Amino acid sequence: MSSPAQFRSRESVHDSARTATFRITGSREGFAEARAFTHRMLDRWEVAQCADDAVTVVTELAANAVLHAGPDVPGGADVRLRLTLRRAHLVCAVSDQCDTPPVYPTPGESLLEHGRGLHIVEALSAHWGWTRRAPLGKTVWAMLPTRAQA
Repeated sequence: MSSPAQFRSRESVHDSARTATFRITGSREGFAEARAFTHRMLDRWEVAQCADDAVTVVTELAANAVLHAGPDVPGGADVRLRLTLRRAHLVCAVSDQCDTPPVYPTPGESLLEHGRGLHIVEALSAHWGWTRRAPLGKTVWAMLPTRAQA
């Protein structure tokens, strides 16, 4: 497990105090640290009511990035989590160096071992999508409401 100094060196809270980033390692500990980081930031921003959904979304997006981008990159994937608090939404974004778009399985592929993660992200978020990054990579993001739905 990382020491507190190592843990802090992989995270950053930007000047606006509404954006925070974290470098995710492709290990069980890395995913646990990303979940803990997400909980800490949501507590700090006083939006802990969306923590369960945010942690689930972060876990799914990070797992997809490590699984699909890792084999393509020498030395392993460089996966970055970015949390941004907006007026009524939390944006959870995971970036990697793989140019391949995220795979969203069709209904006929329901028996596949993998592939349901984006269905979970879609169910928990108000909106999700992905954006290409220059010169290489992509960011997959999801917007979660931070206020109670009527």
